[in-house]
Amino acid sequence: MSIAWPDLVAAFGLMLVVEGILPFLHPRGIKRALATMATLDDGALRVAGAVSMAAGLLLIWLIRA
Repeated sequence: MSIAWPDLVAAFGLMLVVEGILPFLHPRGIKRALATMATLDDGALRVAGAVSMAAGLLLIWLIRA
C-alpha cells in the first residue's frame, strides 16, 4: 500500500485547519492553555504527545479498516 502525495498534503492541510480552529474561536483560552503547558515538566508533555499520537493512529486505523 502506498500513500499518494496529494493525500499526504491534504492530510497536512486538514491538520492545519483543525489546529487553527481553537485559536480562531477562543484566543484567550489558547493563551491560558499554552501558559499552563509551559509550566508542565517534559515528561508530562511527552506522555500527552504519545497519547495524542496513539489516539490519532487508532482513529486512522479504525477509519481505514
